[in-house]
Amino acid sequence: MLDIADELHRWAGQGREFAVATVTSVSGSAPRPPGAALAVDSEGTVIGSVSGGCVEAAVYDLCAQALQDGTTVLERFGYSDEDAFAVGLTCGGVIEVLVTPVRADTPGRSVLTAALAAAAQGGTAALARVARGPAELLGRPLLVHPDGTYEGDLDGPEALDRTVAAEARALLAVGRTGTFDLSASGSHCEADLTLLVESSVPPPRMIVFGAVDFAAALVRAGKFLGYHVTVCDARPVFATQARFPSADEIVVEWPDRYLRRTTTDERTVLCVLTHDAKFDIPLLEVALRLPVAFVGAMGSRRTHEDRDKRLREVGLTDDELSRLRSPIGLDLGARTPEETALSIAAEIVAVRQGGTGVPLTGSTAPIHRDPAGPA
Repeated sequence: MLDIADELHRWAGQGREFAVATVTSVSGSAPRPPGAALAVDSEGTVIGSVSGGCVEAAVYDLCAQALQDGTTVLERFGYSDEDAFAVGLTCGGVIEVLVTPVRADTPGRSVLTAALAAAAQGGTAALARVARGPAELLGRPLLVHPDGTYEGDLDGPEALDRTVAAEARALLAVGRTGTFDLSASGSHCEADLTLLVESSVPPPRMIVFGAVDFAAALVRAGKFLGYHVTVCDARPVFATQARFPSADEIVVEWPDRYLRRTTTDERTVLCVLTHDAKFDIPLLEVALRLPVAFVGAMGSRRTHEDRDKRLREVGLTDDELSRLRSPIGLDLGARTPEETALSIAAEIVAVRQGGTGVPLTGSTAPIHRDPAGPA
């Protein structure tokens, strides 16, 4: 639901009634992850996607029905040998979709619209909804803030709301969307429940060190992948907005000094494109000791060997050095800045999602997998 928050927030502000279908669980191969959403308004306008096309028509009908009768439903879609191209997932997976009407009389409407507003404005919040349980509780929302406070209730004892808020806050802390189960015996509720938590967090950061021609292409690739991109270089003549119009931020400062003072987290990606020892070594000495998602450095294999030697001389351990992706990028045979940016972006996605980077043709590895660690 929050992945299409911008448009849904606009609809809510216009007073439109709509229904939202959200993927709550995925089994096997499926094109969209939990949290993916499709919405239909009272005029039949549709936005978003839950399956990349396989079951969209059936989900559209479910949304239209939910708008008409005001009932939240949970629907399962899977592969069907008899009718694979009708409503079955032809990729062979199974998804469950929660269809929630957002009408004037919808319980928790104010909580849902507050969650949409927070996500549309780039805020940090988690929306927890009952994805499986008694029919009267399906879709019940709780909006959880980073400090643990929350809005709404799940129509049960306050202890249940507190438990859900704590679980949602833990997922929010690492920026993940996912589900968790609560049993009737230990969660202060009368029936077993499954909760879907959608996390809204600011975009992850990509910091590109080195205002070189490869950096301009990488900035564009980073923006395409949804990163907030900063370019940092100590040379003011090169680090300019005119050379990097797609960047969110241009910083003229020695890279290691900037990295020491700026904010990073477990989703941050650091790309070192300077391949100049006077910049690289102090910078990587800092970078490889930070709990970030990715540290990569450009350069030839000879440059990498020299860099490795210098980093060991300044005290980095084998474990710290093992985090360095160098030479940066996957082997795509890249030549141009754009091709090189693509190879770097591909490695970042592979590391983030737990991919192998090998061709899917002939591979037996799952095409869609649940990544381990922060999203």
